[in-house]
Amino acid sequence: METITKCLNEWNATLEALGQGKQTILIRRYSTSVEKFLLYPTISYATKDDFLDSFKKEDQSFVHKNVLPKEDESKKEVKYFAIVEKVIEKPSSRIGTLNKFHIWTNEHVKSYLGSGKAYIWVLRVYELKHHVMVDRSKGLVYANVSEDIDLDGIKPVLSDSKFYQILKSL
Repeated sequence: METITKCLNEWNATLEALGQGKQTILIRRYSTSVEKFLLYPTISYATKDDFLDSFKKEDQSFVHKNVLPKEDESKKEVKYFAIVEKVIEKPSSRIGTLNKFHIWTNEHVKSYLGSGKAYIWVLRVYELKHHVMVDRSKGLVYANVSEDIDLDGIKPVLSDSKFYQILKSL
């Protein structure tokens, strides 16, 4: 039985986009050496009045429905596991070609990246067989959940053919 505690902290709406196959990448200012992690929902972005402006108009309804994760006291629902299949380095001025692979606006991505390099994390996302309610340790990017999470029975969100077609097109 394979288990994991390492998690990546990310906006819940983005996690749901990954978990529902609407998004296959994360755009970061840094690369990663962590190849496998749970996707742990965060909500700090939702406290801003204009948070929906960070997302494309056509995805704002989806984001609004998925802004908050299921919670119970300090515990949040973890539903997904991801493997970083590839990291692509690009100048921040060249990331517009990736628009169909994420739900954010160009303005949000440009604001986040500034003029630096972009690291595109191509994620293969899996849904856990059993969703779990867990809390996590402190950590800005990565943390650890409070218990070992079983990875047996995980199912890929996208079929192999669909995922590899996307990977090839990046």
